[in-house]
Amino acid sequence: MSKIVLGYDDGRSAASALEFAMKIAKAEECELVVAHVLEWSPYSFLTPEELEERHKRRKEEIERAQTALMGPVREVLDKSGIPYRCEIKYGHISETLLEIVKDEGASQIVIGRTGHTPFSARVFGSVAGSLAQVAPVPVTIVP
Repeated sequence: MSKIVLGYDDGRSAASALEFAMKIAKAEECELVVAHVLEWSPYSFLTPEELEERHKRRKEEIERAQTALMGPVREVLDKSGIPYRCEIKYGHISETLLEIVKDEGASQIVIGRTGHTPFSARVFGSVAGSLAQVAPVPVTIVP
């Protein structure tokens, strides 16, 4: 069964991206892998106490994402009959989504266009723009 990876966040276009990915998954009889990536940089210099606190916050962030973000997604997908899995990972968003695509053998990425200002998108780049440039599979950016 082919797979579609949906990069899901709490941005303004997340619901539209989910709806679009569900239509494709249903039409093509694909499994949907809903992936949420929490930004996490391993490159910081921390004391053992700071590192312990950081890991505690990391666990809390994952629990919040499971409940507040993925909980409603699961409710929608459970009713749809579409086969799916949800993943929450830490890392650089674009790189981590590409790893998931590779690991899953996915045939497409769907991602919402986020609400970055034009200035911040020019300075820092955007996840959607990065994926569109380097992904080994088609990327659909949903407004």
